[in-house]
Amino acid sequence: MSIVKINVLTVPEEQRETLEKRFAARAGAVEGSDGFEWFELLRPVEGTDTYLVYTRWRTEEDFQRWMAGRGQAAHGGGGAQGDAQGDRPKPAATDATLWSFEVVQQTGPKQA
Repeated sequence: MSIVKINVLTVPEEQRETLEKRFAARAGAVEGSDGFEWFELLRPVEGTDTYLVYTRWRTEEDFQRWMAGRGQAAHGGGGAQGDAQGDRPKPAATDATLWSFEVVQQTGPKQA
């Protein structure tokens, strides 16, 4: 079965709009990647400053290939954005942790 990667981002309230706009601007950056299955950006609603970025992949290898290529550029490892003077935008998140899970059970809505 699939694997799930959840990027746990601490985002101060004044940076929430910036984070959401940045994700919206890069819509489509992951969808065409081999092995990609799903993406969700989850906004906190109850007394926390933690966003969750949920992605689902066919295999760990598919995720690693994406991270080594397009994912590295999307997460600040590519040289296309910014220059030697450091004009790359400041990160909206103040902290990030990556959680990894294997899907062992799944279900969907019952078909009528």
